[in-house]
Amino acid sequence: MTDTAVRIETSRPRFAKRRPGVVAMLVTALFIAMAAFAPFIAPYGPFDVAYDTDRAVVALSPPGWQNWFGTTNQGMDVFSQFVWGARVALIVGLISALGSVLLGTFVGLVSGYFGGWIDEALMRATDIAFGMPFLPFAMVIISIAEPSLALVILLVIFFLWRTPARVIRAQVLSLKARPFVWAARAAGASDARIIIREILPNVLPLSFLYMAIGVQTGVMLEAALSFLGFGDPNVQSWGIMLNAAFRAGAMRTAWWWVLPPGLALSIFVIAVFMITRAFEDRLNPQLRAI
Repeated sequence: MTDTAVRIETSRPRFAKRRPGVVAMLVTALFIAMAAFAPFIAPYGPFDVAYDTDRAVVALSPPGWQNWFGTTNQGMDVFSQFVWGARVALIVGLISALGSVLLGTFVGLVSGYFGGWIDEALMRATDIAFGMPFLPFAMVIISIAEPSLALVILLVIFFLWRTPARVIRAQVLSLKARPFVWAARAAGASDARIIIREILPNVLPLSFLYMAIGVQTGVMLEAALSFLGFGDPNVQSWGIMLNAAFRAGAMRTAWWWVLPPGLALSIFVIAVFMITRAFEDRLNPQLRAI
């Protein structure tokens, strides 16, 4: 067997392992494009009512040429709601993931590097956060305050930061005992310089991994709150679509109303999970060799 044949044979398993990640990235890019160009893709606004030629409301109409995904009981176009819902899902997912990773990385860096009473205080705060169940806590807060998308994002950030903080702290405890950190300290580098220049670059891969995980978790938590009736009533999300279908008693009868948001949530979460799996393979050489 020639060297070329050997290279081809060895490259096939690698490509086969990377294929799910590539497909997942394409699916995620499709959702991002749909959210970015929602005003140009959706034929109606998120709360616009569809009318027929006689100016009558087209209520609970199955899919057709005029309304591709059918309509709701109030005559709203399901396809338009589906497209606009992608924008809300990505806004919540991206902002909540970014905020939680920034907070978790900061807490993990400070706690792991300085230790002592700072580590004790931050880790006890993390334990308290771990002890709070998300849905009951979020429902109480939203019931007291006015429901809004910003509040939902803040609640998701409060729920997600704790795991990255714990994992990054453990990584920092290992890194600060490495020789390159000792050398930097012996050279007179300040604590801030050591954290930013020596330790932070080594924990960023973990931060990126948890950011990807946070996107899918944020989308699912927003959908769960919206389905339970605690979402922002001024926006249209996939969870709000499912909540409206449930309240209208159309979960079984109007399948065209329920199927698009349900499938979108499942496909998006699976795609982001496959991206995190591929990223983890790249991050961990032992997994890459399996």
